[in-house]
Amino acid sequence: MSGQPAPRRTVLKGAVLAGAAGLGVAACSTESKLGHAKPLPSTPVDLGAADEVPVGGAKLYREQRILVSCPSEGKYKAFSAQCTHAGCVLDKIEKGEGNCPCHGSRFDVTTGEALQGPATVPLPAIPVRVEGGKLITGAAGAATSDPDA
Repeated sequence: MSGQPAPRRTVLKGAVLAGAAGLGVAACSTESKLGHAKPLPSTPVDLGAADEVPVGGAKLYREQRILVSCPSEGKYKAFSAQCTHAGCVLDKIEKGEGNCPCHGSRFDVTTGEALQGPATVPLPAIPVRVEGGKLITGAAGAATSDPDA
């Protein structure tokens, strides 16, 4: 028999099992985590010059957690840049896809559609407009699911 009393072993075993159970709960799931993401802007957010988003391309505004694409001259679409799987902020845009660094989800930057899991829910659209040559997102009221709004 070891020098450690049984009650202490029981307590330690319980702590180890509880820790393992906690890891299981924190593991990835395929359900949307939008409820855990920070809310989308409901007041106007000035993102700077509209011409910083290339026609046919997109720009990631990580600090504001916003992704803006410009599918054609003068037309812009904005989306939340928080992954719909676990709420991580996208870290880069490659070949027209926004990348989530946490679990590898990929999103189409022009539609917000989830292209590669574990995310299955598209990025929420955010209203966007150009005022005085600047991109303004998050107009008064809630975000919309219509990217053309």
